[in-house]
Amino acid sequence: MPTFSTERLSAEVKTLSSDWFEGRGPATPAETKTIDYMVAQMTAAGLQPGGDLKDGKRAWTQAVPLRRSQIVGTPTLTLQLDGHSETLSQGEQIAIRAPMDGSTTVAIANAPLVFVGYGVKAPERNWDDFKGVDLHGKIAVVLVNDPDFETGVGDFGGKAMTYYGRWTYKYEEAARQGALGMLVVHETAPASYGWATVKNSNTNTMFDIVRDKPSAVHPELEGWIQRDLAVQMFKHAGLDFDALKKQAQTRAFKPVTLKGETFSASFKVDTSVITSHNIVGRIEGSKRPDETVIYSAHWDHLGVGQPDAKGDRIYNGAVDNATGTAALIEMGRAFAQGPRPERSVVFLNVTAEEKGLLGSEYYASNPLYPLAKTAGVLNVDALDPHGPARNFTISGSAKLGLLDDLIADAKTYGMAYTPDPKPEAGGFFRSDHFSFAKRGVPAISFGSGDDWIDGGLKAGKAADDDYTAKRYHQPGDEWQANWPFTGMARDLQLLYMVGNKLANSDAWPNWSEDSEFRGIRDKTAAERK
Repeated sequence: MPTFSTERLSAEVKTLSSDWFEGRGPATPAETKTIDYMVAQMTAAGLQPGGDLKDGKRAWTQAVPLRRSQIVGTPTLTLQLDGHSETLSQGEQIAIRAPMDGSTTVAIANAPLVFVGYGVKAPERNWDDFKGVDLHGKIAVVLVNDPDFETGVGDFGGKAMTYYGRWTYKYEEAARQGALGMLVVHETAPASYGWATVKNSNTNTMFDIVRDKPSAVHPELEGWIQRDLAVQMFKHAGLDFDALKKQAQTRAFKPVTLKGETFSASFKVDTSVITSHNIVGRIEGSKRPDETVIYSAHWDHLGVGQPDAKGDRIYNGAVDNATGTAALIEMGRAFAQGPRPERSVVFLNVTAEEKGLLGSEYYASNPLYPLAKTAGVLNVDALDPHGPARNFTISGSAKLGLLDDLIADAKTYGMAYTPDPKPEAGGFFRSDHFSFAKRGVPAISFGSGDDWIDGGLKAGKAADDDYTAKRYHQPGDEWQANWPFTGMARDLQLLYMVGNKLANSDAWPNWSEDSEFRGIRDKTAAERK
């Protein structure tokens, strides 16, 4: 097995997360800087370009058309409570996202507010939080996560989040229900992150893939509100927030109008279609070049945004995801310097993950190499730059052959598999592997372990809690001189072993028999014979 240089990993993360890269925002000058840097590094590592075909030759990038949307100036946001008007501050009590339904102006006047529980419509679970309510011209107010998050038992995976718990699903369902808009009530535990993350992620420039009918999946108004504001709103309407929250955890729940309350919003929107890029390196297989193993990671972060308490406006994204991007460079180097694999290996550095997995979604919708003959996807997102751990994890609790391979090979390094310690955070739906998984391709997102050799679970958890509270999607996610990168180097050895074995075999990993993705994969079985 190759060794991975901790010095190179540290230098690459330091460079990519430096202020010069301005937080690696898509469709900014930082994108050009990132592409230039990655192409130079991939070339030096020995990779070949694997992107779009141009005049019969592969480019280093895949063009990704995106709709870009940004609120112009400061939005006017008002809550009317029994005739009393209360102005809401963007980023404080409320975080309104730039509209992705194609609107260039938002002028909502006195829209009624309706509480719709968890906003779930799941016929297969005999669950409907809407129960025939007419939401046209109204703003839906909804809880984050699943109906059984609080109790840990029920039809939605217990503590483990289903896709119904993701805020992306809730907005999509609001559009399907005809709602004018939706406000998600933020609570730290069920969201798995604090308000700072919500503010920083939702008050900057928004992107989406270009859609024929964007209003089919986006209501005009999408946003979040603080729990304290929600409690106040419910109280003014003569309602008890906690009592209604408990009702929403049952099938018997029915939508409740917040009487005497309306919401108004006024702002202009700058919207355009821009082109961002996935960066793609490749090693062509020696025997079966039409079969592919993919290593993926996203290069983007949040760019320049709201200042923190220190006035820092650059969201450097060192851990998230300069670590994964550096991992692709070094993984590519390891493959390029070793024996040429029988299958092709692609190193896919995708854009706009922070905007909703858009770069991976575009690739999976417009694959450069057939998905049916993609043997597996190993995604890396926010690897741990500290020392080695005794364990590893993956995002979510999916069962598939790739995980079996990881578990078996991890024993070589004295590492054990620990199931996702926070399945309630919905990590399975928040990383780029999901764009492939929902199309049947065996795909996982690898996670560094939390049982550190130096300090055990206590040290690992303390570091994770500190990162989530002070750095995740905040300007504090910066390179640290004391990071040893020894754990990440060892993680990459494991990931190399799994990917190299797959690239030199004729095996086709699959999902477990009871997986919702098994049937999708099996439909393309004939293409793999």
